[in-house]
Amino acid sequence: RIHEVSAIYGLDAEAIVVNVQGDEPLIPPAVINQVAINLYQRPQAAAATLSEPITVVDDFHNPNIVKVVIDHSGFALYFSRATIPFARDGIESLFGSDSPIVRPQRHIGIYAYRVGLLQQFVEWPVAALEAIECLEQLRILANGQKIHVAEALEEVPGGIDTPADLAKLQALLSSSQ
Repeated sequence: RIHEVSAIYGLDAEAIVVNVQGDEPLIPPAVINQVAINLYQRPQAAAATLSEPITVVDDFHNPNIVKVVIDHSGFALYFSRATIPFARDGIESLFGSDSPIVRPQRHIGIYAYRVGLLQQFVEWPVAALEAIECLEQLRILANGQKIHVAEALEEVPGGIDTPADLAKLQALLSSSQ
């Protein structure tokens, strides 16, 4: 969809577009700006996205919450519905860490893309790991492109993936009125 819109508008390959996924309805505007700026400042990246620390162990084990592991430069190594990174000696070492490389990170459903990447993405076949995990960003990694990941500047309420998530959102919205 976002490729189609960029083509309709005739956007240049270096133009940056931001896609907020529909299951993340409460993303703050500052976070939308953040992901676009992150990509703009990193010409070596084809896309950018955001994360935030996972602080609840049950969330870490929830396959509806996508986790991301990054390298020392803030680029995604892998996204998964599984518990990554896996702590062989117990998760206490993960949750006690100050390092975003070690600490479990929830991927937030927002992306900034260079239009040139979108033009390539629609031509690539579905990647094997993408099909297994049902995570389209793995197609980008499988094709050797970089995704920059930064921690969100503001807290982003969790995505709406299940009826229970929807109930939490409705309760949150009701309490704020």
